Amino acid sequence: MRRGMEWDPWFLEMCNTVAKKSQCHSRQIGTVLVREKSIVSTGYNGPPRGVMPCDERWLCDEKLVKASGLGQFTKEFYKEHLEGKCPRYVPEMGFKSGEGLEWCVAGHAERNSIINAARHGIETNGTTLYMNCGIPCTPCLVEIINAGIFEIVVTKFEFYDTSSEYTLKNSNLSARLYQL
Repeated sequence: MRRGMEWDPWFLEMCNTVAKKSQCHSRQIGTVLVREKSIVSTGYNGPPRGVMPCDERWLCDEKLVKASGLGQFTKEFYKEHLEGKCPRYVPEMGFKSGEGLEWCVAGHAERNSIINAARHGIETNGTTLYMNCGIPCTPCLVEIINAGIFEIVVTKFEFYDTSSEYTLKNSNLSARLYQL
């Protein structure tokens, strides 16, 4: 077993635990930023601090309600049909998978790990980022690379978008598939 891999199951379990805190109704992703077998930061998908989760937007965002074509609705309708649902997955919005991202206020877990480290003055250079998902999207990969993270450990070796494959292959970032 490669040096450090014996810690993988523990760090992946921490990713799954962190993901439970996510307020994103689309994807429950958790990340753990590690240096020398110690967690230095965590992140999960969700809205910025102090911003309500997307399903609660229905109660106060007139533009969202108008865009949905739902018109006026009662709190009972909200509780039955909209509570706990990402606006992008409400049928009346008409979005296919990957569409409607302009309505998403969630930051990605990997980005939030880096931001949380910066918020507390923790250096990210030379760290490993564990995540319970595939290869991140291009903007997150750019931030991971620029933050000096040297390795990502993912649960599936699937690329989020076309440019993420190019970005990873043309960088010094190492990507490793988590394996039991």
